[in-house]
Amino acid sequence: MTEMTRHERVRAAISGEPVDRAPASLWGHDFLREWSNDELVGATCEQYEAYDWDFIKINPRWSMFPEAWGAVYSPPSDQSNPTMVSSALNELDELHDVVGVHAERGVLGEHIESTRLVVERTKGEVDVVQTVFSPMSVVGLMFGHPRAFKQAAAEAPAAVHSAIARVTETIINYSRANMNAGASGVFYAPLQWASYDNATPDFYREFGRPYDLQVLDAIRDAEFNILHVCHSNNMLANLLDYPVHAINWDDRHETNASLAEVWAQTDKAVMGGVSRGGLGALDAEEIQSQAAEAAGVGNTRVFVTGGCSIPPHTPHENRAAVAAGVRGN
Repeated sequence: MTEMTRHERVRAAISGEPVDRAPASLWGHDFLREWSNDELVGATCEQYEAYDWDFIKINPRWSMFPEAWGAVYSPPSDQSNPTMVSSALNELDELHDVVGVHAERGVLGEHIESTRLVVERTKGEVDVVQTVFSPMSVVGLMFGHPRAFKQAAAEAPAAVHSAIARVTETIINYSRANMNAGASGVFYAPLQWASYDNATPDFYREFGRPYDLQVLDAIRDAEFNILHVCHSNNMLANLLDYPVHAINWDDRHETNASLAEVWAQTDKAVMGGVSRGGLGALDAEEIQSQAAEAAGVGNTRVFVTGGCSIPPHTPHENRAAVAAGVRGN
């Protein structure tokens, strides 16, 4: 088959059409550089240019969403998570004060600019997707700890629903603004909530699913939306009907379904195949073998990626091994 462009390869893979090879990409935090818009863009594009990825997933600092509603974090001094100084929500009564925020100002506006700059630097030659957290997960982060969110949902469910609904409006506007800035779609993440370790199916159906679908329905016209189902012991089977083009999860974790299992259950593209933890611990030969195995799962509808953001200390050799594994060299 004639070699495809990145856009052609991605479109064929999500449409179930033949591909010259499986598309591949990796993404992860650079905890030091992601606090500066210019540095985030630089780190993102440097990784793309070094490994010739087939698409770019922008990986902003995860604290940006609660920051938009007033949470304060101190930047890290090394490659580790930021420290929360104060949460956006401390009392149940404060749920009534949660309002939608302007999606194109403040920290959200900065990251829309990140999208625009990455698209500009790559000259439109590659699909760029921006990370978006689900409304439920954003409200959870506003409390600062999952236990506090679950307690609020038990004691004041109507107030929690109202807060999530207002956050949903902002998330929709933010997603659309990123596409107006040139993104092909979003990387939509419910974080730890779509996992049996943190929620029951009934809990997620009440506080997660309705708002997920509002966001995803509002951006159905995007060309490349990805659902990321985080964590071990996940509820992926309950989310396979979501209106997205591809699904990403930690398929190498023993509690989750494999890439091949889910590929056989859905007509959407599946995305994974490389151990996210292994990328920082295994040798390059093992990583290349995982990538080659993942690429061979189906004749199309497979993207070779990590199961989540990769460790910052992932060596160059292991990143390069993923590219080599899909290219057969």
